[in-house]
Amino acid sequence: MTTVAAYAAPAAKAPLERTTIERREVGEFDVLIDIKFAGICHSDIHQAREGWGEATFPMVPGHEIAGIVAEVGPGVTKYEVGDRVGVGCMVDSCRECENCRAGLEQYCLKGNVQTYNGVGRDGEPTYGGYSQQIVVTESFVLRIPDGLSLDVAAPLLCAGITTYSPLRHWNTGPGKKVAILGMGGLGHMGVKLAHALGAEVTVLSQSLRKKDDGLKLGADHYYATSDSKTFEELRGSFDLILSTVSAPLNLDQYLSLLKTDGAFVNVGAPEEPVALNLFSVIMGRKTLAGSGIGGIRETQEMLDFCAGHGIGAEIELIGASEINDAYERVLGSDVRYRFVIDTATI
Repeated sequence: MTTVAAYAAPAAKAPLERTTIERREVGEFDVLIDIKFAGICHSDIHQAREGWGEATFPMVPGHEIAGIVAEVGPGVTKYEVGDRVGVGCMVDSCRECENCRAGLEQYCLKGNVQTYNGVGRDGEPTYGGYSQQIVVTESFVLRIPDGLSLDVAAPLLCAGITTYSPLRHWNTGPGKKVAILGMGGLGHMGVKLAHALGAEVTVLSQSLRKKDDGLKLGADHYYATSDSKTFEELRGSFDLILSTVSAPLNLDQYLSLLKTDGAFVNVGAPEEPVALNLFSVIMGRKTLAGSGIGGIRETQEMLDFCAGHGIGAEIELIGASEINDAYERVLGSDVRYRFVIDTATI
């Protein structure tokens, strides 16, 4: 085992603090990564504060990881020391079930191994990217193309793939009208990606406060959902609404904005249940769906797509001592649009 510095939540809702953790020795098919940057995802806050249920502590969050290969096991064939790599929301899966064989490891029928707040195949707890190093089996390491800076690439490992996967699955492209609900860490990536895929993009946000940003990032239209006229004007407009918000919504209201055969897809996960009148989906043959991250193959596709289109996250780089303040700012929607930790400060 190797001891590395990290920032961890010692208990639910407790401030994160500097500590040390143990990483396993590099095995035959393992890659040791010197972490350079780690994004702060709203999921980190949900889990560190047990908003999604009971969690394991101490917890080292972080599943938006970008770094450099420092060592490889003797059986590794995909990576060499010095390669630019990333790690997303999962670090392993059963690799045998129908979904894993189809490249859908994110939907592993036996449950994939989460990058943190999970249990590895060795029975040990997993610790995430708010640390200086991580050891991951090569099959779950991604290559970051040279065209992407590591700091703006880190959030792509969650925010990027979480929006790219449903946009691709629901055939976003020219001739499609897509609405991105929420203009935050996920939402701003959804705008960039939907625009690059060729869709007509509308942002639906509580206010017009970020309108200029949204239009600059690729949105064609921008509406405030706090204005009741928005729902009258946009009724029956969209082929796809991608919801990135993690607060309960009036789903009936948003489903009214879909065309016949349109889809409302959730990637944001509220902590509370939401209500739905089923007539909202029956009338118009509409779909209410959810989407997780992507599989490893699709995540690599997303990284290559972003490099080819010059797409990275809009970030605010912070030191590790600022993590707790950053959490509060995320909750207050005071970030444009992703905090990224410079792990050299841990």
